[in-house]
Amino acid sequence: MMENSVRKLFERYERFFKQSLGGDIDMDEVAALYASEFIAASPAGVMTGKNDDRLKQVMTQGYEHYRAIGTKEMRIRDVHISPIDDRHCVAHVAWTATYARKDQPDAAIDFDVHYFVQKLNGEPKVFGWVSGDEQALLRKHGIV
Repeated sequence: MMENSVRKLFERYERFFKQSLGGDIDMDEVAALYASEFIAASPAGVMTGKNDDRLKQVMTQGYEHYRAIGTKEMRIRDVHISPIDDRHCVAHVAWTATYARKDQPDAAIDFDVHYFVQKLNGEPKVFGWVSGDEQALLRKHGIV
């Protein structure tokens, strides 16, 4: 039961990301994917945050950045669920991002993000994630 609802969560996540790339996004809908507080880890370090107006502002800027660097599509290739208990899991999400590049063919880049998900009151929410070095990956493929 949890697996199905988590998959639906990431289907919504992917749909909202696609809308954002088109410049048409409701930040309240995006924020509804996240718990009231969260933690994120990457090679840049660990950060914590709250699901508030600051999160919406940062996410809006992030989507603007993705559009500015030529992101055309963000597509989920696979979601693998690792249950922790009856209310928590790790969703291992395999993404493919497609970027437009000047005078070159589009670049498709595969990457994974591991999301911590909690299901309370019947609805799963992302409360954390672990990601790789996005900037290094973008540099390697000539995006930035």
